[in-house]
Amino acid sequence: MNRARIIAVTILLALLGALVPIATVFYFTWSRASEFEQVRLQTTAERTLQRAHRAYEGALNTLRELNRSTLVPCSPEHLQLMRGLVMRTHSAEQIGYFENGRLACTSWGPMDPGVVQPPPAYVTAEGAGITLDIRPLAGTPQQPLMALSYGHYDILMDPARLIDVIVDPNVRLAVASPDGRLIAQQDIQDQALLQRLLRDPASGIEGQTLYATAQDQEWLAIATAPRTDLVAAFRHQIGQFIPLGVLGALAAIGGVVWLSRRRLSLRGELATAVRRREFFMHYQPIIELDTGICVGAESLVRWRRPDGSLVRPDLFIPLAEEAGLIEALTDQVIDHVIADMRALLVQDRSAHIAINLAAEDVSSGRALKVLSAKLQGTGIHPQQIWLEATERGFIDIRRARTSLANARRMGHCVAIDDFGVGYSSLQYLQQLPLDALKIDKSFIDAIGTDSATSPVTSHIIDMAKTLGLFTVAEGVETPAQLAYLQARQVEFGQGWLFSRALPPDEFVAFHQQRKQQYGQAPEDMQKPGNDEPG
Repeated sequence: MNRARIIAVTILLALLGALVPIATVFYFTWSRASEFEQVRLQTTAERTLQRAHRAYEGALNTLRELNRSTLVPCSPEHLQLMRGLVMRTHSAEQIGYFENGRLACTSWGPMDPGVVQPPPAYVTAEGAGITLDIRPLAGTPQQPLMALSYGHYDILMDPARLIDVIVDPNVRLAVASPDGRLIAQQDIQDQALLQRLLRDPASGIEGQTLYATAQDQEWLAIATAPRTDLVAAFRHQIGQFIPLGVLGALAAIGGVVWLSRRRLSLRGELATAVRRREFFMHYQPIIELDTGICVGAESLVRWRRPDGSLVRPDLFIPLAEEAGLIEALTDQVIDHVIADMRALLVQDRSAHIAINLAAEDVSSGRALKVLSAKLQGTGIHPQQIWLEATERGFIDIRRARTSLANARRMGHCVAIDDFGVGYSSLQYLQQLPLDALKIDKSFIDAIGTDSATSPVTSHIIDMAKTLGLFTVAEGVETPAQLAYLQARQVEFGQGWLFSRALPPDEFVAFHQQRKQQYGQAPEDMQKPGNDEPG
């Protein structure tokens, strides 16, 4: 099941690894295409605004020139001048001259004075009036014109000249006054959107339409394009970037497959190693801090591959638990401890060896039965085998309490390992039958520093003493740490200040050397009251 789960997770991660780079490329390309189309449309709106300005300025300059004329109004010379200016002014369709608010003549000739000059819809900053929907009396215009009036004259202009800009076929333009009066448009489909933009100019995308606006004090220009233009731009660009997405997907899939194969490979190697008994033990000496005597050791399992390389315990022990191999591994640890340390433990009854129990070992209690059976006939007393369990072994607190109580009744000393690391370790001290508390190395490292965990160390020690537990400090590395622990009456310590973890023969030699150097260990160092049922 575990292998099947790893394969299923691998397939899922591979799919995600393939989809994420490609989705990223699609998102990036769509964003890039959107930005490109928006910039293009914004540029078109600004060009339209400039075109409206040129048409307006050209007509206004013509009107100013006419108002400076000294020719007799409506004389042949005057009419000739107006006709010439109509021809010269690109945006002009017709020029009219007014006297006392009535039309006197146009560039076509004299007119009936009954035509009254209409009031402008609005007046520009230069003082020119703009009137919309004007029908000229002369000529044959196809649509209403716009009148630009200044002084005694006006010019009739085709509003389409204001949006006479070369654009892509799908782009539609409109020009309005700054207050939102529509002057000209090129058949914009979404009229509701157009009306909103006249009231509140903006740029963006809505529904199936992209839009952009540009405005100043005189004009408001609007440019729109269908969403299909954006889709076309996206399709054009995605062809350039999809190879990058494919490469990223392949790299991600390759990484996932490599990691999964490595994990499956390590899992397979571990199963083979358990079957071939490739594990061996090192022993981390435990020192009585007051006397300096080596009272025992913590057994640490090691795995050396056939090629000679070592695998770290923090890699293979969790994997053994996950793969259901931890029970077989625990059995081998017990076998090695008995084989390695039997002679020492029989010879020196004050010595002990600590064995680490996995969470499953604590929960099931199976390891206790195995240990009891294997100790029979060896001459090793149960008091000489300490059992250490981490907080993960106490998840099922009821089963853990039963298992540890049985261990103490058998004569074993029970310790909680790496205390203080878990979020709920404190509650276990009162709920579980424990004899010892091992202070995690992180708290020992904090001694004498400004670390936030520094004050916690003394509280842990005081708490253990209040509950009648003896303490073992892990990771003691400096004389200052040792002095602090001695001052706080911590009973035992282990760490590189005393010794690294040693192979069996080296540990036995170390134990004997410390014994000769510091004297015989007291008999009561095994465990107070350990001979009585717990």
